[in-house]
Amino acid sequence: MKPILALALALTTAPAFAQAPAPVAAPTLEQHELMKLIWSTMAAVDQANRTGNYSVLRDLAAPGFQAVNDQAKLTAIFANLRASGVDLSSTLLLAPTYRVPPQMVQPGLVRVQGAFGMRPNAISFDLAYQFSGGQWRLFGIGVSPVAMPTQQAAPQAAPPPKPKGR
Repeated sequence: MKPILALALALTTAPAFAQAPAPVAAPTLEQHELMKLIWSTMAAVDQANRTGNYSVLRDLAAPGFQAVNDQAKLTAIFANLRASGVDLSSTLLLAPTYRVPPQMVQPGLVRVQGAFGMRPNAISFDLAYQFSGGQWRLFGIGVSPVAMPTQQAAPQAAPPPKPKGR
């Protein structure tokens, strides 16, 4: 998945760039709060994919995200994910696994990268949240299904040698 630098991106779509806002004093983001943000983002993308209506996802996002992503652009950005038919609602049943620890990339902007270990396809995510209007809001997104490697069967032990006759 391509790194998030600013706003909406998904699958093979080139990232959209925007200037980051001036630093804002933001509270620390506790683990349970971060998980709640990730799950609500997955639910919003899942519902948008099911309906083809990305207005709620856009309206819940930070102003910088909204400024560069209208309904038509988000529909185009998520076209491949939507066409894949992946059920993102299953991510609500699992805790995310982080590829790297969540990091504050600048004051008031946190980036989190990881996956939900579903089978046969995990759901990889690269998300950014900005503290805006007194709350953490989506600022950048990348979501894609990733094939999970199949577990290889353990090699079977060779049968014991037959005893040789005398």
